[in-house]
Amino acid sequence: MKHNFDLIKGSCIYMVCAFISLLPFHTLRILMLRILRARIGKKVGLYRNFEVRSPWKLSIGNSTVIGHGALLDARMKLTIGNNVNLSNEVMIWTLHHDYNSASFESVGEQVIIEDYAWICSRAIILPGVTIGKGAVVAAGAVVVRDVLPYTVVGGVPAKQVALRSKDLNYDLGNGILPII
Repeated sequence: MKHNFDLIKGSCIYMVCAFISLLPFHTLRILMLRILRARIGKKVGLYRNFEVRSPWKLSIGNSTVIGHGALLDARMKLTIGNNVNLSNEVMIWTLHHDYNSASFESVGEQVIIEDYAWICSRAIILPGVTIGKGAVVAAGAVVVRDVLPYTVVGGVPAKQVALRSKDLNYDLGNGILPII
């Protein structure tokens, strides 16, 4: 009986989060996620059609931008730093299935994305990964292991392709469009 209740509760939370992602203003979306115990900093842009799982295990720093259609899986904890740019349709997973498990068991670990990181469109971050300060993940990359600070990675699986300047001091919160 408890299992059925948990399934219904999880489904309801999923539907509430889906509704929140459609609200017309960043401030409304952020307020509603804060009510669900997400920790979200100041000057954050959270664009529409995102998907969030377990918002009470989600932490987003100041002046961070989350693009349209981003998937934020916080079931095992997701920490996103300050001035992070998650472009459109990024997927961040903290939980997935063990393909060698006879029962298709779920396994995972938290994901950490440090300050000034830039995750480009349609990149995928898998469970247990830390993206270092100032690192860049190229569009379409699949990140299966930690990315060192100020490193640019790309490909499947993601590998280092360049280095990024360490002289970063921008504030992404100044460019957020309020209504989108």
